[in-house]
Amino acid sequence: MQSHRAGNALAAFSFVLWGILPLYYQFLPQADINELLASRIIFSVPFMLIAIWALRRPFPSIRAIWADKRSLMFTALAGLIMCVSWYAFTWAITHDQVLAASLGFFINPLFAIALGVIFLKERLSRAQSIAVVLAIAGIGYQVWHYGELPWISLIMGSFFAIYGLCKKFIRYDALTSVTLEAAILAPVAIAFIAVQGLSGNSVALSSDLTTLLLYIGSAPVTLAPLIFFALAISRTSLTMVGLMQYIEPTLQFLLAVFLFGEIFDEVKAVSFSLIWLGLLLCTLEALLGVYRKKLYPAENTGF
Repeated sequence: MQSHRAGNALAAFSFVLWGILPLYYQFLPQADINELLASRIIFSVPFMLIAIWALRRPFPSIRAIWADKRSLMFTALAGLIMCVSWYAFTWAITHDQVLAASLGFFINPLFAIALGVIFLKERLSRAQSIAVVLAIAGIGYQVWHYGELPWISLIMGSFFAIYGLCKKFIRYDALTSVTLEAAILAPVAIAFIAVQGLSGNSVALSSDLTTLLLYIGSAPVTLAPLIFFALAISRTSLTMVGLMQYIEPTLQFLLAVFLFGEIFDEVKAVSFSLIWLGLLLCTLEALLGVYRKKLYPAENTGF
């Protein structure tokens, strides 16, 4: 029971850290997104290796990593996909589009549900089916009024869901796979930074020490929540993790509206409300499933 509570606390803390992440990037309003992404990749490698050492987690040998080529291939693919999602997220929160980032994370579970149906042959429950329809209606309402798709939100939500799908085919543990994702992309990132520096176009290298440290710090501030999440996942249930994941976009939504002063007009209110309604139905369905398992345990053990 104590371990379960610790897991819940760690999971909640990880989502809170992700939720307040836009506060960090307010110090980099004119950041070069390409250079910021490259910096995050480069400094993720030493940060993750230190974290694995501090947590006393075993790291597989090069031979063991290479022996599982399927996992290695999907790790490389996951790294590339995460770059797209993270690029969209970083662009949003450095260009006064935190609401768009929040929407992206709200619709991510619905993309994950759709991918599960398409690639993993999972079946939609009634609540999930309604949630998908409501999400389509919510996005459609924005398109009808604004005349354009909320591209940033859709890219974030879809690519992060695809990232999660790739993780299904990786047999390395969570910390190892994240480290490898960065390590595989690090040579390209280093080459990019080197070219930027030699050509005199590097924002980080030509700015003051504070700006340089903020670029370097993008690695630990985005990876720290992931480490807490990895520690939590073995100590709590996936149901609790699924319910708590909405802490992140909720905090980002509150920051966008009440701190950053982004406009939350009637169109966005209707769109968000439809999506929230679908997520609420899925949440209630999940809670009902947990309640039934506790009430009728024999039905879930085959007796």
